[in-house]
Amino acid sequence: MQMQSDVVVTAFKASKGDFNGTPYDSTKVYLETGILAGERSKGVIASEYTWGLSDNYSKLEHLDPPFKAKAVLQQVSNGRSVTTILVDLIPEKAPVQAK
Repeated sequence: MQMQSDVVVTAFKASKGDFNGTPYDSTKVYLETGILAGERSKGVIASEYTWGLSDNYSKLEHLDPPFKAKAVLQQVSNGRSVTTILVDLIPEKAPVQAK
């Protein structure tokens, strides 16, 4: 099941290389996530999502975090737990500057 969500991207990074003969290639995106408020907690944290290969970094590198975006997310389950996968990320267009 896919869904769209308005998100705030707080950071992103690309990783590509080889570690002990094992190749790796990904873009990590950090999305603002509310913390479960309780008696001894409050604030905002960021959750890490893998967003495809390191090539996706080029779609964001011209932007300065934090910025708003639309996230396409998919929830999958193994029967015990549910995992949320970041399928796509569409940054909002920058507002037009008044002259």
